[in-house]
Amino acid sequence: MEFQKDNSFFTGRLKSIGFAFRGAIKLITTEHSVMVQSSLAVIMIIAGFVFHISREEWMMQILAFGLVLGIESMNTAVEKIADFIHPEFHDRIGFIKDIAAGAVMFAALAAVAVGLLIYVPKFL
Repeated sequence: MEFQKDNSFFTGRLKSIGFAFRGAIKLITTEHSVMVQSSLAVIMIIAGFVFHISREEWMMQILAFGLVLGIESMNTAVEKIADFIHPEFHDRIGFIKDIAAGAVMFAALAAVAVGLLIYVPKFL
């Protein structure tokens, strides 16, 4: 089956949204790190309701887990492309994959900091 670009604005955007949803479902159902992070996001949403966090805290929390899931998704894409291009171990591919994983770590640390800033005062 050959790919045909849809040049119509409306139907082209609908197809793009469909591809995005399909990709999100694939990530959530096949990638363990995304499963864990999605579960943590759900827990944080529940905690937000339980602790009645403010609108600003909701914004920061949503941005934090959106950032982590977005960066993790890009990390997964980098890993899949690298594995496709060079299936055997290679130092340069390993270096690239480590950098992508490091980006996830930075996002996760920022999300943890946001979570601590929101929830630690609720316990003190």
